[in-house]
Amino acid sequence: MTFLRVFFLFSLFSIVLSHETSHSHPLPRPLIIKYPGNIETQFRESDEEIRLQCTSWRFAVEANNLSPWKTIPQECAEYVKDYITSRAYAIDLNRVSKEAGLYARSIELGGDGKDVWVFDVDETLLSHVPYYAEHGYGLEVFDSAKFDKWVDKAMAPAIESSLELYEEVLSLGFKVFLLTGRSEKQRDVTVENLMNAGFRNWDKLILRASDDHGKLATIYKSEKRIEMVNDGYRILGNSGDQWSDLLGSPMSARSFKLPNPMYYIP
Repeated sequence: MTFLRVFFLFSLFSIVLSHETSHSHPLPRPLIIKYPGNIETQFRESDEEIRLQCTSWRFAVEANNLSPWKTIPQECAEYVKDYITSRAYAIDLNRVSKEAGLYARSIELGGDGKDVWVFDVDETLLSHVPYYAEHGYGLEVFDSAKFDKWVDKAMAPAIESSLELYEEVLSLGFKVFLLTGRSEKQRDVTVENLMNAGFRNWDKLILRASDDHGKLATIYKSEKRIEMVNDGYRILGNSGDQWSDLLGSPMSARSFKLPNPMYYIP
């Protein structure tokens, strides 16, 4: 009886198992996607290549080796943002001011009140990074109407390292001339912004008059420096973020270029 009972149970189990196998749906297998073994490496190499190309582009900007450009390269948008918002930008700004300060302290002034240091304003004394943060850090084509609205708020913060240089130059006895491409109609908001940011005691604030509009910055600023020289001033230092702040004739005895990969002014 025991043998028959075991045989019967085994036969019943076999029938049930056979029925379940033939009629039930198997559970789905997990979906596993396998990329080629080198795909992650390729992504890393691609990112590194973009970073290297954008670093090279920024170097060309600062060396004035590029043809005139209107916007930063599309592929460099994140690179420029990361640079401008990082400590690297601050260190580069500090480096320029430090070297300018060393030079300023090395000069023996004439003592006649004719030794001049020229400063640009935008991106040299005042920072417009808050504005450009809203416009892709230079990825968008420059819109003068939008920018003027920002300027009219008189909210641009000081570039701290430039403020330190500015104060040191004044303390050494230089005359300070501010030479900006802003319009004369923006004089009041420019003075307000400069004062709010901590800049005081400049000797001249030169803005574009009506007959200066339409001139390239290099020509306009050269003409203003010619006027300084004709008035008997010696231009011993010049600080600007654009090559058009520094080039032309006459040039300063020494010029100091601040970094700016966000925009280009010819």
